[in-house]
Amino acid sequence: MKQTLKRPLLTTVLTATAMTAATLALTAPAHAAECKASYGEGQTTFRLATGSPGELGLLKVLADEFNQQHDSRMCWVKAGSGKSLKLLKSGAVDMVMVHAPGPEKEAVRAGWAAQRTLIGSNEFYLVGPKHDPAQVSTAKSVAHAYQKVAQKKADFFSRGDNSGTHKKEQRIWQNAEITPQGSWYHVTKEFMRATLRQANQKPGYFMTDSSTWVAEQAKLDNLSILFKGDPMLINTYHALRTSDLSQPAGRLSQAFIEFVASDKGQKIITEFGQQSFGASLYNNAEYAQQYVH
Repeated sequence: MKQTLKRPLLTTVLTATAMTAATLALTAPAHAAECKASYGEGQTTFRLATGSPGELGLLKVLADEFNQQHDSRMCWVKAGSGKSLKLLKSGAVDMVMVHAPGPEKEAVRAGWAAQRTLIGSNEFYLVGPKHDPAQVSTAKSVAHAYQKVAQKKADFFSRGDNSGTHKKEQRIWQNAEITPQGSWYHVTKEFMRATLRQANQKPGYFMTDSSTWVAEQAKLDNLSILFKGDPMLINTYHALRTSDLSQPAGRLSQAFIEFVASDKGQKIITEFGQQSFGASLYNNAEYAQQYVH
């Protein structure tokens, strides 16, 4: 009698395990990237790689609204723009939200990314010690500001992680005709928020995005915005997805990009941060269009 009872139970457990494995196989790519956070409890998971929009909470607000209309679950993979695009190319994620115009366009030309859509923007600020030892506040351009930092050998922090921010910083150093090196140049290999906090602790100079600055500024007693406004510092965000729509995750990514570009999605982007910080953290796509290059 005991054996008779055990066999159906064992069969039930094995069947449930097999069904769970099958479900995971359907909702995850073969080399799926690890989720930093998951939003929603739907049957189908799609994976999105991005940096600051996830770190600051914008992605969660967008995902919560989207998941109400779809039987979906979003996995956020925390990665800078360079790594995000590599993950998309390898199939480890289904879509990205990035700010690296050159590599984005190349991805579309190569055929492994599609539906490149402008979704918004922010800008970069050069922040630093309040007494501004390199006098970057008097600079005529951001390249001039970087030259001043290098001439003074003032402490400068770099993410050094191939992110969109790092790529932008490298282009500015090139424009300034300087190869930064030496004890004054600190490479953190960290994300925006962590590097900003290190710059505050030193204190030293750092090029932060405006969104992270607004969210963190109350904790940054040693830093001030010392240079902004150069068109080079405008930061446009695009969404891209896999070019393969044969799987449900790919089709969800297509729908999510359409949602973010819609009036409802753009309203969320425009208003994000106002309640918590008293200021919007991002501009919408209409505003960003003037800076597309």
